[in-house]
Amino acid sequence: MDAVIGEVAHLPDTIFAPGDILIREGDRRGAIYVLIDGTVSVFKGTVQVARIRRPGALFGEMSILLKAPYTATVAAETTVTAKLVTDGEAFLASSPVVALHTARILAQRLHDSTTYLADMKAQFEDRSDHLGMVDKIIGALQNQQSESSGTTPHRPSDPRL
Repeated sequence: MDAVIGEVAHLPDTIFAPGDILIREGDRRGAIYVLIDGTVSVFKGTVQVARIRRPGALFGEMSILLKAPYTATVAAETTVTAKLVTDGEAFLASSPVVALHTARILAQRLHDSTTYLADMKAQFEDRSDHLGMVDKIIGALQNQQSESSGTTPHRPSDPRL
């Protein structure tokens, strides 16, 4: 993480007060923030999905990688110091250290998500009431790729999915 912070050390600090929005879901700016200090909350719609306080955390990288609008809202929970990288794509492409750091963040998120989905599937697979639908819904999510998953039109879908 220190290496990523070193990559943005030359950029001025951007300070956010509690409640300020760093990134708004659905916006398209191409920017990435690197957290230096403070705590942020991440919301998907109105649901809080994460609280992040680790220096070096990135926000906006998924939008860059998927070539899509921001996928969540990031709001300052405390006073936050961050570095604003206005050209997120160039930033991600500029350094193997940054690329590896981003890959590790995304791998951890994927691991957490698939573990949670597997736990939910196991918890509800034997239910015969309306909660039994959770197993079917999760199974469908695991076995199909939706239009909104970030698949770009020029890339053919993977027949293995």
